[in-house]
Amino acid sequence: MPKFLNVGGNSKKIPVPPFYAHWEHVLLDIDPRGNPDVVCDARTLETLPAATYDSVYCSHNLEHYFHHEAQQVLKGFAHVLKPDGFAFIRVPDMQELMATVVERKLDIDDVLYQSPAGPIMVRDVMYGYGVEIERSGNPYYAHKTGFTKSSLIKILRANGFPIVFTGTGQLEVQAYAFKQPPSQAMAQKLNLPGRQAATAG
Repeated sequence: MPKFLNVGGNSKKIPVPPFYAHWEHVLLDIDPRGNPDVVCDARTLETLPAATYDSVYCSHNLEHYFHHEAQQVLKGFAHVLKPDGFAFIRVPDMQELMATVVERKLDIDDVLYQSPAGPIMVRDVMYGYGVEIERSGNPYYAHKTGFTKSSLIKILRANGFPIVFTGTGQLEVQAYAFKQPPSQAMAQKLNLPGRQAATAG
């Protein structure tokens, strides 16, 4: 059975992408309240055993580190992944956010959209969900950097992932990042032919 590491996923009650069905789910988080399998700071992933996982899933977590720390995190992803493994990363799309703010003439305190958790303001996407930061008192819920599609590709290439497939939409950038070319079966499973490819040349 393939195994994936859910980095910063908070709780296994939060749904993961359907292609991870029937995979072994290993949850890693710095906060023990969500009962993670591994309590660990993602900046120290290189202390874990190498080449252990078939995939790393990281949804809206990479922006919670300073830019130089995000590089450490990605190097850790490359370390724990098997050679033919991949990382699936989701981050807020700062380019779409900025375009939306300008187009709709929004203020930083204006509501950008409604979520199941409540209204999300422009500042929440930029700096982290303020309600949770205040409620928890934990500074690691704050956003410390941001990404566009091109900047996410750049940082992935620089830290162990020369092959990246990206997609954007709904204020999010998604990236499938590989250390080596994916097999045809994996490319079809992840619907990679429908995504934009960026390879280091």
